[in-house]
Amino acid sequence: MFDSLTSVLLLLTSSVLAVALFRTMRLPAMLAYFLVGILFGPFALNLLPSTESGRQVAEFGIVFLMFSIGLEFSLPKLYAMRKTLFGLGGAQVLITLFVTMLLSWLAGFSLPTAFVVGGALTMSSTAIVSKVLMERVDLNSRHGRLSIGILLFQDLAVIPILVLIPALGAQTGDLSTTLGLSFIKSAVLLFVLFRFGKGIINFWFSLVAKQRSRELFVLNVLTVTLLLATVTKIAGLSYALGAFIAGMLISETRYRYQVESDIAPFRDILLGLFFISVGMLLDFDYLLQHIGWVLLLLAGFILFKAAVVAVLVRAFGFETGVGIRTGIVLAQAGEFSFVILALGLEQNLIGGNELQLMLAATLLSMVFAAFVIPYNGRIARKLVKSYTRNSSQVVEALDGVSKDLKNHVIICGYGRSGQYLGRFLKEENIPFIALDIDPTRVHEAATAGEHVMYGDAGRRIVLEAAGGARAKALIVSYSDMRASMKVLHVAQESYPNLPVIVRTYDDADMDAFRDAGATEVVPEVLEGSLMLASHALVLLGVPLNRVVKRIRLFREERYKMFKGYFRGATDANIADAQQVRLHTVEIGKNSYARKLRLDHIDLKRFNVDIQVMRRPNMLEDIVPRDDIALDEGDVLVLLGLPDDLVAAETYLVSGN
Repeated sequence: MFDSLTSVLLLLTSSVLAVALFRTMRLPAMLAYFLVGILFGPFALNLLPSTESGRQVAEFGIVFLMFSIGLEFSLPKLYAMRKTLFGLGGAQVLITLFVTMLLSWLAGFSLPTAFVVGGALTMSSTAIVSKVLMERVDLNSRHGRLSIGILLFQDLAVIPILVLIPALGAQTGDLSTTLGLSFIKSAVLLFVLFRFGKGIINFWFSLVAKQRSRELFVLNVLTVTLLLATVTKIAGLSYALGAFIAGMLISETRYRYQVESDIAPFRDILLGLFFISVGMLLDFDYLLQHIGWVLLLLAGFILFKAAVVAVLVRAFGFETGVGIRTGIVLAQAGEFSFVILALGLEQNLIGGNELQLMLAATLLSMVFAAFVIPYNGRIARKLVKSYTRNSSQVVEALDGVSKDLKNHVIICGYGRSGQYLGRFLKEENIPFIALDIDPTRVHEAATAGEHVMYGDAGRRIVLEAAGGARAKALIVSYSDMRASMKVLHVAQESYPNLPVIVRTYDDADMDAFRDAGATEVVPEVLEGSLMLASHALVLLGVPLNRVVKRIRLFREERYKMFKGYFRGATDANIADAQQVRLHTVEIGKNSYARKLRLDHIDLKRFNVDIQVMRRPNMLEDIVPRDDIALDEGDVLVLLGLPDDLVAAETYLVSGN
């Protein structure tokens, strides 16, 4: 055995290497943590002690996982998804839980143990599913939206399970009395917290935020989370329930996104410790000796769960192919499966061979899912020929509408931006056809007489059916960068001479879109800034023709003046640390660049450009010219990447 410091060093080093390896293999990071726990745990190399203090630290991982899930919930969001959430999701959870409990009980498990097993197998992995759907740009597809809705209900269903397990573990009398008491305590606690908690949380967070201290804000989040977790534990419930309530309370305040950003590092690290502690519970020898039973359980619950979801999706009015795709996506176990098993172990409701069998099967199901989910569409088309025919019908319908169109515009995405564009094209009598994968939007727009059809513009066959070879332009109005890039790649491969205009939020992805072949890239933020500037200038008395000329010059410069922006302390958490930005450098009395002409200052070698120059006592900006000599007090506005800007400033100041 190692001392504490060596154990921590071994844990950190192995975790870094394992997570890096698994990310390279495009596997979830949680599987890397499981591997570390299995290798160094008591059943393998026995290098890490499985101590009570270690398990208590790992329990914080559960607390912050539940807190993060709570942040994702809001009552308006739940109401908007009520049909999928409570109908389809509720049916999946109840049927899967009841059947797995029944089978476990028939196999000889006690009723409390059967409940833990059923609860664990009912859950699916939010992390794996959302990651794969996002990478494949399937979040807005029918099976993607159904999967996310069912996952949300599973997250909600964890709450009564977390209430029931401690009640079953602490049972001293009649079961119905114990369960009833637990639910009454939960209901009272929830009523008090949601009736009075939101106002108190808003008031308290406002006081803390006014101090403008990030450390204080983070400490406050940790304190509130652990305080509510402790309150629920004292009430005879679980830490995780209190953390979930804390997340839901904060999700209804204006501090939600700041809290989510600040808590992410703590949550991920502590959650990693939890998965390591779960991995340490798995007896690898047992897995090898009973691999047949493990694989039988694995195949059984994956096929059963996929079948339940597929049948329910079909019963809710969707086609069989969509049901099969949704079933494949949700067939595996999930993160909450291990939370439920860990809580069951803590309450002595499960252990020994039952625990080992469940741990092995659930872990293997998640490995299996990471490789199988990407092929859900191909599997559905193999199993259900009508699903292929339906896809063919979509293409045929598109082809029928577009066959008479020539020199038309194809709009990919018919949200707000796409619809506004369509109205302009209609006013100018320019023919167009719009593609969208939201069936509700397509139905309503088509009913209103709009030229919109259902279809995924990221598929070559769909663009071909929309008349890509005869089109005059292709306009991609998606807000998601991956979805836009997918369409752009298909268009470049099939129609390299077709002009493509891409909408993006800001200038962060402009270069990437242009490199991928976009003819024009329109960043919303920059165009909004131009419109704001034009209205302000006209209001201030600047002649309209001069305003139009200035706006045109700005656009001719390809937004060069607006490329990048000055960052401040409030931008510390923005995930664009390696995007170009603006930075000012003032030339001092002892600066190296003082008295040098601009053509003698080679900032190009640092990949930095001088945008504008300011000189003391001059009201207007100076356009940089080679013959200008710098002097004390001059200010240069530089554009470049963070590291390049540091190097350029060092050169201007010291000559190094």
